[in-house]
Amino acid sequence: MATETSTSAAGGSWVEGMSADNIKGLVLALSSSFFIGASFIVKKKGLKKAGASGVRAGVGGYSYLYEPLWWAGMITMIVGEVANFAAYAFAPAILVTPLGALSIIISAALADIMLKEKLHIFGILGCVLCVVGSTTIVLHAPQERAIESVAEVWDLATEPAFLSYAAIVLAATFVLIYYFIPQYGQTHIMVYIGVCSLVGSLSVMSVKALGIALKLTFSGMNQLIYPQTWLFTIVVIACIVTQMNYLNKALDTFNTAVVSPIYYTMFTSLTILASVIMFKDWDRQNPTQIVTEMCGFVTILSGTFLLHKTKDMVDGLPPTLPVRIPKHADDAAEGIPLRSAAEGIPLRSPRATESFRSTL
Repeated sequence: MATETSTSAAGGSWVEGMSADNIKGLVLALSSSFFIGASFIVKKKGLKKAGASGVRAGVGGYSYLYEPLWWAGMITMIVGEVANFAAYAFAPAILVTPLGALSIIISAALADIMLKEKLHIFGILGCVLCVVGSTTIVLHAPQERAIESVAEVWDLATEPAFLSYAAIVLAATFVLIYYFIPQYGQTHIMVYIGVCSLVGSLSVMSVKALGIALKLTFSGMNQLIYPQTWLFTIVVIACIVTQMNYLNKALDTFNTAVVSPIYYTMFTSLTILASVIMFKDWDRQNPTQIVTEMCGFVTILSGTFLLHKTKDMVDGLPPTLPVRIPKHADDAAEGIPLRSAAEGIPLRSPRATESFRSTL
C-alpha cells in the first residue's frame, strides 16, 4: 500500500524505477540536446556558406540572415529550447540541467562527420565520460514532486530556506556588478561568470515554476488567473536578460574554451543547489542515491572539461588555451565553436554559453 501511494505521488506508474513524469522529462531533455546539438552544425554550415559570398559574421557581417540553411539551424535550436523548457515541467532540475552537456557531444560528433573537424581521442573520452555521468544521474534522479497549482510552487519559493538563498544570491550579484566588475571584470573570468551562474540558478527555478503552470493550464486547470504565474514570468525575463548581458561580456573578453566549461560547472552546481533547497529533491532520496548522483555530476564535469581542453588538439599537439585573448581572435579559428555570434539566444546556460555571442 505504501509503495502504491508513493508511486501515485511521484506522478505516474513506475517503469524501471522511474516515474511517468520523469520519463517524459528525460525524453524532452534528450530531444532538446539532440536538436540543439544539431543546430550548432546546421548553423555553422549556413554561416560558412553565407561567408563565402558575403561578409563573415565573425567580423560584423549579417549575410547569414539571407541564408536558408542558417534559419533552418535557428528553427532547430528553438525547437530544442522549447523541449528543454517543457522538460522542467515534468522532471526535477537535478535531472534536466546536467543533461545539457549531451548537446556538446552531439555537436562534436556531427562536426566530425559533417564538417570533417576531427575529434581528438581525448575528446572522445570526454564524450564517453559525459554519457556515463548522464546515465548515472538519470538512473538515480529523484522523482518529480506532485504539484497541483502554481500557488504551491509559490509557497515553496517563499519558505525561509529558499528566501535566504535568493537573498544571498541577489546580494552577491549586486556586489559583483557594482564593486568587482568595474575593477576586475576585464582580468578575472569568475566575475562575469559568477553573475551569470547566480542569476541563472534563479532563472531555472522560475522557468520550472512557469513550466508547471503551463502544464497544469493545458491539462484543464487554468493557472493564468493566479498573479504568481505572472510574477514568475517577470522573474524569468529579468534573469534571462541579465544572463545574456554578462555572458556576452564574458565571451567578448575571455576565451570561449575557458568560459564554457567554467560556466557549465558553476551554473549547474548552483541550479542543483537551488532545486534541492526549493523543491527539496533530496528529501525523497537516501544517502546512497544522493552520493551516486553527485558522482555522476562530477563525471559529467570531467568529461566536459576534457572535451573543451582537447577540442583544438590535432595530431597529438597540445591545445593552446589562453585565459584572455584579443577580442574576436577566436573567430578566425577553424575549430568548431559550440555556438557562434549568429546562433541565437537560448534559455539555459550550459548550452546557452556560446549562443549568446550576439555582441561579437
